[in-house]
Amino acid sequence: MSLIDRYIADGKAILLFYQEAECDTFFKNDRYLKRAVRPLYNQLLHRRKKTGFRVSFDLLKEALQQQQRWLVRVNDYATARRYPDYPVGLVGYPVLLERWKLPNPAVLGSALYDHPLQAPRLLEDRRFRRYLVPSQWPYDMFHPYYGDACAQWFAGIDTAQWPDTSNKPKSVDFLIYDKIRWHHSHYERALLQPICELLQRRGFRIEVIRYNHHDHAAYRALLERSRAMLFLCEHESQGLAYQEAMASNVPVLAWDPGVWVDPLADRLGVPGNAASSVPYFSADCGERFVDWPGFEPALERFIDRLPRLRPRDYVRENLSMKRSAEIYAGHYFSLLPVAQPRVNAA
Repeated sequence: MSLIDRYIADGKAILLFYQEAECDTFFKNDRYLKRAVRPLYNQLLHRRKKTGFRVSFDLLKEALQQQQRWLVRVNDYATARRYPDYPVGLVGYPVLLERWKLPNPAVLGSALYDHPLQAPRLLEDRRFRRYLVPSQWPYDMFHPYYGDACAQWFAGIDTAQWPDTSNKPKSVDFLIYDKIRWHHSHYERALLQPICELLQRRGFRIEVIRYNHHDHAAYRALLERSRAMLFLCEHESQGLAYQEAMASNVPVLAWDPGVWVDPLADRLGVPGNAASSVPYFSADCGERFVDWPGFEPALERFIDRLPRLRPRDYVRENLSMKRSAEIYAGHYFSLLPVAQPRVNAA
């Protein structure tokens, strides 16, 4: 009996499947050319090398592997095909579901869809038993459609990979993380520039980075030199970047408008859903503000409490790799058949 067969028999294997979304842009099959040149392109522009979906998937795999109780296999179609009653985890983009032909009971997500109306009949497929979302506000969005099959799971933050930087020399007072997704030119004028000007008038040293225009090494180096982060994003289903800052014990002052403003909302006819840019957060992590008029009062509160803020403690208690693995494994292994898994002939 092979290693994977032994773990399947013991109910301790986890079969994960992930696929990036790819499409042709300029001519037929140019997605293959883009796949080949993208690493060089990203390196030249100093962009992050992975999508957020991919980072989340890698964190899931790492969290599960760290526990050393389970054997994790990725995209092992042969094993899933041989054990059609054994559960699988499908993570990433909807293209994976479009091509999914195997009968195995499945945990879907996290990721996949931005709103349940993109696939309102998804869970009518009896193979799909769980649908995972990264935080409370997506759960509130999906649960009315997907019912009790919907559950929360978060990607764990590895505090060993993101160590405490609070005792490092600081040359930046506010690291401003610009992840404004929509109407960027408007918010650059109406929010980002006024914030920068106000901070500089008050003598604060600032550094501005824009999402997708940096790599992790540069980000780590900036966090090490920064006393605090100013996080500008309309909303996040989880928000790994600001959580990595918190793990580094860098307190966060966050723009949190409170509404899901993705253009998809208007296309689906569901404007006004509640959302958050910092869905995992507490008073120990920092402060929030809704708009430009609310910025300076929030800044005052933030500066006053800054020496006492310890966001790393929040991450260790609420976003640990161990807890992330346990939550996912709980949903995954709940789909195990009561009897011995049925085996298909090779």
